[in-house]
This record gives sequence, C-alpha cells and structure tokens, in this order.
Amino acid sequence: MDTPGTSVQDGDDTPPFRLHPGDPSSPVLLHVPHASREIPERVRSRLLLDAAALEHELDLITDAHTQAVAERAAKAASVTPWRFVNERSRLVVDPERFPDEREEMRSVGMGAVYTRTTHREPLRPEPPADEQALLDTYFHPYAQAMTQAVADRLAATGRAVVIDVHSYPSRALPYELHGSDPRPPVCLGTDPFHTPDTLLARAREAFAPYGETAVNTPFAGAYVPLAHYGQEPRVTALMLELRRDHYLDEPVTPHEGLAKAADALTRLIDAVSAG
Repeated sequence: MDTPGTSVQDGDDTPPFRLHPGDPSSPVLLHVPHASREIPERVRSRLLLDAAALEHELDLITDAHTQAVAERAAKAASVTPWRFVNERSRLVVDPERFPDEREEMRSVGMGAVYTRTTHREPLRPEPPADEQALLDTYFHPYAQAMTQAVADRLAATGRAVVIDVHSYPSRALPYELHGSDPRPPVCLGTDPFHTPDTLLARAREAFAPYGETAVNTPFAGAYVPLAHYGQEPRVTALMLELRRDHYLDEPVTPHEGLAKAADALTRLIDAVSAG
C-alpha cells in the first residue's frame, strides 16, 4: 500500500508526497522530487503569472515523466526499490534546496521558495509573505518523511542508497548558474562523502548505452536528508540527470527513449541491490 504524506494547510485532496513501498530487503530509495505540475489553489493565487505564463513555466521547470521512468524501472527490477515521489510542483516549494542562506540558488530567486522564474522574471513578491507558511506546510513535513524513509532502509537492511531521478533541458535556461558547462546525455551528480566510487562506477556502466556520461556537469551534488548528511556513511547517494531530448520531444512529450532510460535505471537498481 502506498503511504501518502499529509499537510494540514494544503486545502487539496491529494497528498503532497507518496512513499511507494518496495521489497523489505531493498536498500534502494528512488527519489522523484520535480515531476509534478500540481499547485494547490491557495498557493496558485499568490503567484504573479497568468495562466498561459504559468503553463509555460511548468513546461520548463518540471522534470516531466521522471516519475514514469522511476516507476517502470522499479517494476522491472529484480528486487523492487522504494520510491518517494513529490506530488507537488517545485513552484510550491523545492524540497531539495536548503531553506536558508546556504542555498546558492537563492542568488537567482530559487531557494526553497522560488521568487523568480526560469527566465529570472518575477514569480512571487520578494520577499514572499507566505514563505514561512510554505516551509512549514510543505518543506519540513517532506524533509521529515524523507528522513524517516531513509532511516527505515537503514534499519531494515543496514544501508540506504538514494537515487535522485531528474532531467534537464538540452539547452540551458537563464536561471542556471552553470549553463555554459557541458550538457551530456547523462549527468551523474555526486557528493564527496555519500557517493562511493563503486556506486559511481555502477551508474556509469548502467548508462553506458548513452555513450557519454559526465560527473557534476551541468548540475552537481546528490540529495541526502540533513539528519544523515555528512554523518552517516551507510547512506549513499547519486543524482541522475537525464538530458530531456533523450526521452522527450521537448519540453514534455515522451518518446521511445523513455523505455531506454527506464532500462538503464533498472540495471543500476539491480547492481546496487546486489551489494
């Protein structure tokens, strides 16, 4: 049974996040934070974009169909991984940003609560009057649930492997801080503490059919809940960034490449699950 998250001030019937259970013996947690386009009406009413502009922004900022890549890979894996899926758009809050001054993307209005669009146009008033309410309603409950999901994998299997499933456009958008960097078919984001060489090597092998993978370009890092970050070596992590033209007719229409992406992710899950 899927485990929904709860958010008392959401005002929407659908849960803000879901934990899709896997096999009890699996250490793997697929994290899909940016696939949703859903924005509750009380949040939508405070955004500065009209309907057409908002739809366009969602086309650009959403990691379209990455939840489908993760789901297909999970179903095909020898040992079913767990999946933690954000059911809200990152325009509500971005659960992978630091919620304070540690976040470098605050410089372009894209901290945990975005105030600027992908083209650096106003999205919310600056500073947003509802920032703390958004953090309390969405960001912190999400972080707590993800922390618990990782802790549960540790307790059950002695280790936890977080694989972050993302995508990025073939052409850089104005918000990107490193938009001039190379844009390979597959970018693998790593962390010095939480990404061992063996995990990176398995990812390179799994995605070898793409011909080119690169590390930390144009995006870097890997998501680990702060309670474990830099503290728990049994929590390992890798960020997968698929260049969108390899599985979409950009910006949002999937093509046959989605199956190839899911197959590669399945190979990685199987390799990691084997120990």
